[in-house]
Amino acid sequence: MIPNFKYHPNPLETGAFLKGDPRKCDCCGKESDIWYESPFYSAEDVDCICPECIASGAAAEKFDGEFQDCCSTGDVSDSDKVDELCHRTPGYQGWQQEYWYAHCDDFCAFLGYVGWNDLVQMGIDKEIAETYDQEICGFDFADIQSCMLRDGGMTGYLFRCLHCGKHFLYADCD
Repeated sequence: MIPNFKYHPNPLETGAFLKGDPRKCDCCGKESDIWYESPFYSAEDVDCICPECIASGAAAEKFDGEFQDCCSTGDVSDSDKVDELCHRTPGYQGWQQEYWYAHCDDFCAFLGYVGWNDLVQMGIDKEIAETYDQEICGFDFADIQSCMLRDGGMTGYLFRCLHCGKHFLYADCD
């Protein structure tokens, strides 16, 4: 069982964790059939981290690492929320530097990888058009609409505000 991660509610579905034959966690030494498979920024060479060591903050503390670059996030005034995101929340795989959206003075939940067609099918394409921030993403919105594919060279990362429910999109490419 995976602990509840407020800012990354479905880490198995997004691929942040893999499930398979048990592996030994480099942090706690226990065997786990679920292990972390996304970015971990540390000077240490860490191969396997179990979900519990992420949720407790033990992995970030032991290896002096971060699961999200604290300089690549939206602004949040509460340092406890920054700590939770960077040290106790599984990150996601991006092409370049991952960015984590914030809204309503809290970090948003990462929902997963999307292409433009996915946003249209979800019925949130018009909302994304309103919340899209070219300064953060660096791409013209027309490029997002015509080039962004879930598994393509330009990929979208979908977030939802925990408080007001608005959706936000970050995108990057290979």
